[in-house]
Amino acid sequence: MRRLAIFGGIYSNHLALAAALADATCRADAVYCLGDLGAFGPSPDRVFPLLHDSDVATIQGNYDNSLALGLADCQCGYTDPRDNFFARLSYDYTFRRTSPANKVWLGALPASLHLEIEGLRVALFHGSPRKMNEFLWESTCSDAFLEYLLDFARADVLCVTHTGIKWHRALPSGRHVVNVGVLGRPENDGQTNVWYALLTLANRSLSVEFVPVAYDHHALAAEMRAERLPAEFIETILTGWWTTCLEILPHKERARGRF
Repeated sequence: MRRLAIFGGIYSNHLALAAALADATCRADAVYCLGDLGAFGPSPDRVFPLLHDSDVATIQGNYDNSLALGLADCQCGYTDPRDNFFARLSYDYTFRRTSPANKVWLGALPASLHLEIEGLRVALFHGSPRKMNEFLWESTCSDAFLEYLLDFARADVLCVTHTGIKWHRALPSGRHVVNVGVLGRPENDGQTNVWYALLTLANRSLSVEFVPVAYDHHALAAEMRAERLPAEFIETILTGWWTTCLEILPHKERARGRF
């Protein structure tokens, strides 16, 4: 039996990352990060030592790719002007505050990881096997489409992030798709905690537990104010409700939120 702790979207939330690692390193045999280390939060360089010290295997997200290549935007995949306005503020701040050495490290990260554990092929991607910034929403992904992605990835278990909202689907074929959620901000449910996924693999079977992570969100909000990050970002941390990145949400996911 093997246990894997997997999370994505740190978004510079070093306090949530530290809390998650304290818990996950006690529960799991290995810890994986699915990318997007920076964005949204304060002081992006503070997450890197935490990942290194805990030996977290990390892949590259769209944010990491943009920072490493010096691109003009985050490649987040938004289409709404308001969403892109806030994405640009976040990206410009993160680009200025990420050290050259850390940008080089981000550039060396792989785009995916493929594991063979307990007879199961496990594939780790940021957005999807097709595209780094593809959004895989629970409400819009049919079983047939998920089977296609699993075939594309040559996997029995596919783990992704990017959307910011966790979900797991066990398919009739016996294969699984897991959106592991993010550590950087709440998932638009009115709760201030964040999430990581704990996968238990044994004898070609998989079970998935989503683990809530409580952290000092008031302290993070204070750091964000000190860095003059947008008030909309701070409100999300304090209330658990998204105030930006809303237009990309499908109808069912947006209907669960406040706005």
